[in-house]
Amino acid sequence: MSQSQLTAIPQGGTTPAIDAFAIVPADGVDLPSLARAIYIGSAGDMTITTAAGSSVTFVGLAAGTVLPVHTRQVPATGTTAANLIALI
Repeated sequence: MSQSQLTAIPQGGTTPAIDAFAIVPADGVDLPSLARAIYIGSAGDMTITTAAGSSVTFVGLAAGTVLPVHTRQVPATGTTAANLIALI
């Protein structure tokens, strides 16, 4: 898809993601792209750093959950959920 085609895609809060990538939780490491949501493949807790820089831990996330929070980091510390997919 060309850059002009990508910029033509609406970017509102209810539009679908245009791409995705697997997340490997790592302390102090930004994701390659800001995630607009995260799919949780295996249940557990997940700590994130939001786009605004706040750190928060979501406890007891169920497998199959899509967490609609703009995220820049998913630290390994505090994250037990697995098979995480960033939606961008």
